[in-house]
Amino acid sequence: MAKVEVNAIDYFGHFATALQNGGALIVSLDESGKPNPMTIGWGLLGIGWGLPVCLVLVRPSRYTYSCLEVTGDFTCNIPYPELSRQALICGTRSGRDTDKFAECGFTPLPSVTINSPGIAQCGLIMECKVVQKNDLVPEHFAPKILESSYANGDFHRAYYGEVLRTVADEDFAERFSI
Repeated sequence: MAKVEVNAIDYFGHFATALQNGGALIVSLDESGKPNPMTIGWGLLGIGWGLPVCLVLVRPSRYTYSCLEVTGDFTCNIPYPELSRQALICGTRSGRDTDKFAECGFTPLPSVTINSPGIAQCGLIMECKVVQKNDLVPEHFAPKILESSYANGDFHRAYYGEVLRTVADEDFAERFSI
């Protein structure tokens, strides 16, 4: 099925639903150019600095962190529910040890505006260029979040990606209901 260009903000509900139901998949390239997908369960989609922005959080201990630092871009891919097994693999295995594209049977879909590819099997793909990144500050958290999400430290870095282009399967909204 052909993908068509769409407005990312029109799919906010789909993005939020994916995060709540198994995650979205971000893809960035490692230093050798190999694509590395990682499942995220936390993220934001909205407007910042007058731009459509996809915010993703990645811990320094994750392989994806080094990929984002090298590449400076990523795709955010919304998988269909039938890809839940693959999303689990991408969230529990490291790209340091595993070629997750091969293991999951994913096909890289070249991007038009950035270097990192999308995942052809996903219904919605946002091409994002990092326009800001910052480390989360432990002292600025509410105690309940600090205790529940950072008991062992390893605070995320926030990557703000300007959404430069978004494509979706023509029937994405029907196949991925919110």
